[in-house]
Amino acid sequence: MRPLWGLVLAGGRSRRMGSDKALLQKDGKTQLARTVELLDRHLDRVFVSARSDQSDDERERFPKIVDRYEDMGPVAGVLSAMEEYPDADWLVVACDLPNVDDATIAKLVHNRQPDQPFLAFASSHNGLPEPLCAIFAGSAEALLRQHVADGLKCPRKMMILAEAMLLEQPHPAALDNVNTPEDLEGSGARIAS
Repeated sequence: MRPLWGLVLAGGRSRRMGSDKALLQKDGKTQLARTVELLDRHLDRVFVSARSDQSDDERERFPKIVDRYEDMGPVAGVLSAMEEYPDADWLVVACDLPNVDDATIAKLVHNRQPDQPFLAFASSHNGLPEPLCAIFAGSAEALLRQHVADGLKCPRKMMILAEAMLLEQPHPAALDNVNTPEDLEGSGARIAS
């Protein structure tokens, strides 16, 4: 079986938040550090996905894969990781999930199916795939590239079209993300000062 490695998506521009979401603090650690440490407990290798113009000290602390594509959102990071390490499958987690926990990651790892291109949780809000805490098998690369060629860049829509295998979330709040200052208020995270 192919190795399963972690990829923390930290290449976003954080426009709606107004400050870098990877650097948000919770329990004395940045969201980026917390997410890398979480994945480290479950996987042999973990990388941070970042844009080429992101070279802050926090991102440099961890093994990094630089996005090879622009204006593609999270798919840029996933495709870049697949190109860099074509023999791996990827457990992808966004850096803006302050409540993601061990039970959530463990459930993904435990339910991994080698023949499934995507494994994700069904959203507790609408039942749709949650693509930013999911497994993207290396076999999904051709599907991702075809969708991008067809003008589709939304990983959720890609998973819907591929009829991704979906799991029930062990802790529904674990996948609530923070995109705006309003989201941040109830999350337990804060902007570093």
